[in-house]
Amino acid sequence: MDEPEDRPGSAPATDTAVPTRLMVLGLAHRDGSVHGSELYPVAAACGISDETVRSCMRRLIADGLFLRDGEGRDAVFRPTDAGRASLEVTHQRHLMAYAQDAAGRGWDRRWRLVAFAIPESRRAARDAFRDHLRTLGGAAVQPGLYVSPHRWHGEVVEEAARLGIAEHVSTLSTEDLDVGGETNPRVLVDRLWPLAEVARSYEAFIATYRDVPERLEAMRQRHERISEQDFLPGALHIAIRFSECFDADPLLPPELLPRPWPGREAREVLARCRRIGVLAREDKAGPGLFRVFDDAIAHLP
Repeated sequence: MDEPEDRPGSAPATDTAVPTRLMVLGLAHRDGSVHGSELYPVAAACGISDETVRSCMRRLIADGLFLRDGEGRDAVFRPTDAGRASLEVTHQRHLMAYAQDAAGRGWDRRWRLVAFAIPESRRAARDAFRDHLRTLGGAAVQPGLYVSPHRWHGEVVEEAARLGIAEHVSTLSTEDLDVGGETNPRVLVDRLWPLAEVARSYEAFIATYRDVPERLEAMRQRHERISEQDFLPGALHIAIRFSECFDADPLLPPELLPRPWPGREAREVLARCRRIGVLAREDKAGPGLFRVFDDAIAHLP
């Protein structure tokens, strides 16, 4: 489940190369908690030092995403409301991506818009709200006006209320979106979202990992097992590479995307790597790294 040189899942990571934050969030249980008893051994297997982990956790706590319960390696880091909201957005994005892939559609031909004029005195809330809209796949039409083809109003209103800026936010929907005189939906998405760049990222991911499921299956057929020292870094590496594509993907409905869209193939490659890799894992009771992937894949036919 790692870069496909030599044995799948063999290259340990270094502190400077690995987004420790991604690993930490990937260890979150379904209630959002991160357990130190799992966190430090997984980090060690991935070549990440204890100090790097502690620094990352201090930052997550300072950012208001987690609270610490206990000390040292036995500590449990519990998500705040903001932390739970962030984890839930990621979870729902993965579920939506695979659901759209399976259905082959997802648009009702309506555009949803969010307009906001948040005072400079609330800059932190304004920046957080703007980031949230982008995470949900929104695109800026102009300053203070974002658009999405998804039914996102409930999530938008909830986040505005959480940030205490609901009075500064307006939502609307329309079938007639005109941006600079352009109304064609496919032309609009090309103008508003960086689809070509996202497609290139997915294509690079596919080129790197396309053959890994077959190699993992061959290992399994030979009754070979992937040790934790190989499985955990491998799972982290593929998550890093996939997240580089996925986090930039607005997850537009299939009707608005070029055909074929490489995001779908990339998710299929990831799903096969996860399914076969977990079957070949030596310690099947080991820490559940990146459960969010497995939860999404579990909904596939």
